[in-house]
Formats: sequence, C-alpha cells, structure tokens
Amino acid sequence: MQISVIRPGELGPGEIAEWRAMQQSTPELASPFLAPEFAIAAGEVRPGAFVAVISEGGRNVGFFPFERHAMGVGRPIAGWVSFAQGVVHAPGAEFDTAALLKGAGLAVWEFEFLVGGQPWFAPHAALTAESVLIDVADGYDAYLERIKARSPRTIKTAMSRLRKLGREIGEPRVELHSASVAELRLLMKWKSAQYRRIGRPDRFGQPWVVELVERLHAGRAPGCSGTLTMLYAGEEPIAGHIGLRSPSLLAGWFPAYDAGYGKYSPGLLQHLLMARAAAEAGIRQMDWSTSKGDDYKQTLRTGGHPVAEGCARRRSAGAAVHWVRNTPVRRARQYVLDNPRLHGLADRMLRSYGGLRGDSGKTPTDR
Repeated sequence: MQISVIRPGELGPGEIAEWRAMQQSTPELASPFLAPEFAIAAGEVRPGAFVAVISEGGRNVGFFPFERHAMGVGRPIAGWVSFAQGVVHAPGAEFDTAALLKGAGLAVWEFEFLVGGQPWFAPHAALTAESVLIDVADGYDAYLERIKARSPRTIKTAMSRLRKLGREIGEPRVELHSASVAELRLLMKWKSAQYRRIGRPDRFGQPWVVELVERLHAGRAPGCSGTLTMLYAGEEPIAGHIGLRSPSLLAGWFPAYDAGYGKYSPGLLQHLLMARAAAEAGIRQMDWSTSKGDDYKQTLRTGGHPVAEGCARRRSAGAAVHWVRNTPVRRARQYVLDNPRLHGLADRMLRSYGGLRGDSGKTPTDR
C-alpha cells in the first residue's frame, strides 16, 4: 500500500472520476458528504484539509479525506458538519489501520458518522446508532401509505395542520431547489436562532461553515450539489432545508423554520412535502443521518443503516496522550446516552441555558 497526501484542490480529473466510480460501486459510500466535490469545497475553507490517495500495484484503490490538527490528531474533513465519514474505496479493498494513519501523518483519527463497510475502522467504534432513511423509490403515495400504517395519528395531525396552514396563511407549496441566496441566508438565520433556543453550538456562528454551505449551494456538481428546499404558505417562506444531493440521494444537513409558525408543525410538513417533491424529481432515498428521541424524523423513517463514533489510534506518544485526555469523557457521554433519565435532564439543561441567554447571547465556538 502506497499513500500520497495532497490538498483536495490538487485532485486531477482522473482521480475525481475514480473517486466517483468507487462511490457508485458501493452503496455505503453513496452519500454526497463522501463525494470529491465535498472534499474540494471543504479544502477551500479548511486549511488543515487533506486527501490521502491510496494505491496498490500502480492503481488507486482508495481516497481518505481528513483534517490534520495539533499533535497528529486527525478528524473527518469538515467533520463538524459532515454526516458521512470514512475511506472511499474500490470494492474488495483492504487496508491496515496503522499503516493508513501513518501514511496520512496521523497518530489518531476521530470519527462521528462512520459509514458501513469500513472494517479497518469499525473495531475502534465506541458508539453506534442507526440513521434515519426515507425510501421513496416506489413513489410518494406508496411511501405515505407505509408510514400512515405505522403512525396514523401523526399523519392525520400533519394533514390537518397542512389544511389549517392553507386556510389561515396561504396555500402550502414546496420548491425542491431554490437558487435564492437571500432564502439561504434566511434559513441560516432560522437555524442559528434554533441553536440558541436549545443551547447547542451555533454552526453558522463559524464563518467557514457559512462559506462552505454557500459554495455548495452555488455549485451544481452531479455527485454533490447544495439543494435548498423551501416550504411556502402562499408567497411566505416558513421553513427550509439545505441538503446535499446526488442523482438518487438527498442527504439531510440543515433544516429550520420560522418559529412564528411553530403551531403548524412546519418541520414535519416540510419533510413530508419535500419527500413528495424528491420522489417526483427521481430521488430514491433521503438520508437524515442519526436522530434521537421522539423527533418527527423517527416517524417518517422507513429504515436506516448503522453509523459509528469512535477513534482509531496507532502506537505513538501522541495517541497515548489523546487516549488519556478523551477516553473518560467518551465513556461518560455513553453512560448519559444510555440512561434515558440522565439524557433527558442534560437536554433540558441545555435548552434552559439557551433560553436564559436569549437570541442575542454569545454562542459556543467550534470544538
């Protein structure tokens, strides 16, 4: 195994074509977050972004996008806002974890949304969860009947609120992709306000996140294009979602809505109508990564696939220091997540904290 490390922008047309072919040949790698266009866009806003090009016998067999941080700590490229992570590889390829990290110049590699089919990293997972997958391959009507059979009350309530929205505000409609920069910025404003309300770090408080989203929204690459879906009541925008699209898959990224319309459940309505628009446009699946609790996305899901969080290390002084600093925290987090009472308490404390600060308060910084 030979490894050369380059900046994402140094990928040539041949390497990009190989990367795309690897994605197309392995279902677990289909996410636009794993597309070369995502890595290239991230490389333009993240100075520590690299790609390890892995070759064997004179041919490329894998691409490993990552960010290099202090003390040899590696993280997924744009990992704070990337919801599918791992090595994009040729079918049947096998890698040695220690050799891969060494070749990339890393002592450790942290991951949060490791996709399936990564046996070299899977043993290092500390947490596992299942993604929220919405399958509309058989059309929207078949999808709606499927979830209605499982959650009739939720769908009945959603349809009632959809009619109420039409009567009181204006006829609801969804545009699968809006090219409007003004509407994209409106969505970011809604999302920042939501983060503050619930006491979570505001991703749009980081200029590089804003720039990355704007770049992908403006691009129309076939394997990874920013898709801004907007829900309107009449001419009034009330909810939106910026996701990443390939020809057959729409990956969830940032959904948000105008809190003034909260009584209509705009998030639920938007996702239902977005599923219809997606099916009509030839999209077969919508992948919303993980979603805990009684979130409405759980009601809408038809299936899922495993994602994992953890850290791969090779034998080195930097890896040892990283283990000492991070393992107790990870174990404590797992304990809280596994205990519904503690998890609920932690969530309420964060929401209270966000409410005390108000929308004008300072937001936490990038990790």
